[in-house]
Amino acid sequence: MSDQIVHPLQLGGAYGSPYSLKMRAVLRYRRIPFTWVLRDSEWDHLPPVPVRLIPVIAFPDADGNYPEAQIDSSPLIERLEAMYTERSLVPVDPVVAFLDYLIEDYGDEWVTKQMYHYRWYYDDAIDKAGSLLPLDQNQQMPEHRWQKAKQFITDRQIGRRALVGSTEQNRPVIEDSYARLLDLLQQHLSTRPFLLGDRPGRGDFGVFGQLRQLVGWDPESARIAVRRAPRVVNWVERTDDLSWWAVDGSAGWCDRGTIPTSTLDLLGEIGRTYAPFMLANAAAIDAGADEVVCEIDGHEYRQGTFAYQHKCLAWLRGQYAALSPDDRAAVDGILAGTGCDTLIR
Repeated sequence: MSDQIVHPLQLGGAYGSPYSLKMRAVLRYRRIPFTWVLRDSEWDHLPPVPVRLIPVIAFPDADGNYPEAQIDSSPLIERLEAMYTERSLVPVDPVVAFLDYLIEDYGDEWVTKQMYHYRWYYDDAIDKAGSLLPLDQNQQMPEHRWQKAKQFITDRQIGRRALVGSTEQNRPVIEDSYARLLDLLQQHLSTRPFLLGDRPGRGDFGVFGQLRQLVGWDPESARIAVRRAPRVVNWVERTDDLSWWAVDGSAGWCDRGTIPTSTLDLLGEIGRTYAPFMLANAAAIDAGADEVVCEIDGHEYRQGTFAYQHKCLAWLRGQYAALSPDDRAAVDGILAGTGCDTLIR
């Protein structure tokens, strides 16, 4: 499709939603015209979607109507890649593109645990989130409705902590993995602007979406980030709007032979946490179990099973299977010893 846009997309989301801000940053970087719509507010006239999740993108027809909408940030990124060619997020080298896909899924499916934990485990974060999140829908809501909404969302999200892994038992795993991620990115950003070259990929935006909340919104995780990884805080602020970042055609990516050592170190972290969880989740679902039990970083880790993350693992393996034999061999060589190789065996 031509990159000439007649009518803007509509992006429905919320300020406290990592995936909403991920997609807003993608659209800004790619310079795709859109309007921001606060979901469930008086301005929300988006068409219905099968599952009421955010973000939502509504796509216009030739007359400027919005007959259809879609959810889920990763499939949305792929749809946008098919629609618009300029400022692509997909590296030219298919091996690097696979690694970029893997990093995005790590952000979406593991770093999100860090985000949820730091928002709904610590008292000051709970109070902030409960107070602010309802106001996206109606900044002028009456006091009694605001108090009721605050209590409702607080009770609901705290009640889901064990389901997503935020428990006292799992706290060392989640919090240590956040600290290591900050340290790895702090080191990487001392020499490189993005994870796989001089332009961002979908992996950058996957990690960014969660970090946008962790380093810029939730109190405890933000304090840790400012003290431990100031470069990361600055990177998150920049990545929120990269419409100004210069891109020259398809140039700017590293290739399979020039992947930075610091990015390879990040793959080791992904293999240390995300990989064992994703494998254990898939095994538990295949066995008909309700709980994931595995060892991560020397600790027993437990949480409820997640059907969507089972799909994510299947999609990742599908991306790997679609590579040529030579490209699969190159991926195998890069991932050997990182722990990520267990995902595609």
